[in-house]
Amino acid sequence: MGGELEGRRVLVTGAATGIGAAAVEVLSAAGAAVVAVRHRSEPPESLLERAQWLRGDLRQAADCTRVVGEAAGLLGGLDVLVHAAGLWLPSTPEALTEEELDFLLATNVKSTVFCNQAAFERMKGGGGAIINLGSSEGVNGNPAAAAYTLTKAAVHGWTRSAARAWGQHRVTVNSLAPAVDTPGADRFRAHVGPEALPFVEQRISEAIVIGGKLGDPVRDLGPALVFLASPGAGFITGQLLAIDGGLMMLGA
Repeated sequence: MGGELEGRRVLVTGAATGIGAAAVEVLSAAGAAVVAVRHRSEPPESLLERAQWLRGDLRQAADCTRVVGEAAGLLGGLDVLVHAAGLWLPSTPEALTEEELDFLLATNVKSTVFCNQAAFERMKGGGGAIINLGSSEGVNGNPAAAAYTLTKAAVHGWTRSAARAWGQHRVTVNSLAPAVDTPGADRFRAHVGPEALPFVEQRISEAIVIGGKLGDPVRDLGPALVFLASPGAGFITGQLLAIDGGLMMLGA
């Protein structure tokens, strides 16, 4: 990747690990000026110079407004938000507790809504791109992660609503449904346990028709992030794009 995003001003949330960290790497490599937001996790040393770093608890509307404002100040404006902040946790429909549901609603849904709103306020005068992280589980369901599934379905619905509302301002809003190896995938493996893991990995191997395994966040998801962050994607909005080696063939 070269200078495809030269001059683009980008904010990445959830930037210290997983997809967020991959986004910082690929978008900065493509020439974007990047501000990265973390909560508790420390970013890898390799990314410290790739972005200007802020800290925030994005489950709070006020913190979203503050962080987006600080990022726009540092960058001289805002063209792109990659909202990668979120969390996969196990839960079952019959045993889901109020505490578990409240936690994931705040972490995955409220943070998306509040950060999108704050970014839109900065973009509506000149256009921009918002990229949210959805999930195939929010489409297909997962009885082992009921609350996560619910929250990602909510992200998909929010994305479509925001896209319809904000298109008149030339602000695009899309979601990605990636199947890539992240700390969330590690939590899933730990939840499955060593006895069932071979069976689950065999199912994954059969379902992902390209390569038979979860993709690499930088190599496989990175080009899609660069494209959606570029002006060339300005006529694409309200979409859920599966970057998953064929795991979920939307529209087929």
